[in-house]
Amino acid sequence: MSTKAQEVALDRLLVDRFKNGDQSAFNEMVSRYWDRIYAMVNQLLRNQQDAEEVTQDAFIRAHRGLANFRGDSAFSTWLYQIATNLARNRYWYWWRRKRDKSVSFDAPVSPDNATTLAEVIPAELETPEDATVTQEFVTRIAAGMEKLSAKHREILILRNVKNLSYEEIAEILSISVGTVKSRIARARESLRAKIGDDSK
Repeated sequence: MSTKAQEVALDRLLVDRFKNGDQSAFNEMVSRYWDRIYAMVNQLLRNQQDAEEVTQDAFIRAHRGLANFRGDSAFSTWLYQIATNLARNRYWYWWRRKRDKSVSFDAPVSPDNATTLAEVIPAELETPEDATVTQEFVTRIAAGMEKLSAKHREILILRNVKNLSYEEIAEILSISVGTVKSRIARARESLRAKIGDDSK
């Protein structure tokens, strides 16, 4: 049984326990997923305080909605979906407020992974000859990401940073797998073009 299948099975047990009135089951879900949800939201919002609030809000909503959770998708996918939607709403609010401030891409990907977003994204663009990523290139990636549309940045983060499968991304964003693939391709093309513009 794969780790993924084990996770899904354990989540299903926890959901059943919760629906049968066992409150401690939800606390277990929170401890299992808090760091993962927080890391993803923080990657989208790039602001710790906002990320903490959105993560809390996502779990509050999950707690409220769990009684009606039918299990059509995995619990983790459903939770990512809630968190992504909340982060999007917060992101647009944030974007209007701080449009002119620069943003750091040096935040770690997650609490247990010191890799930064700036290091992750170039991996998709490198050829073996230029495997050594210069600081200048990392800076250009960060600037390029900043210029992408929210839709494109979001999908690259889900794919490159969270390493989610096309199927998982499709469920989280409520789009088809085909759309996921073409959106990732367009996002990467757009990122390459923006990096190219900067190097002129």
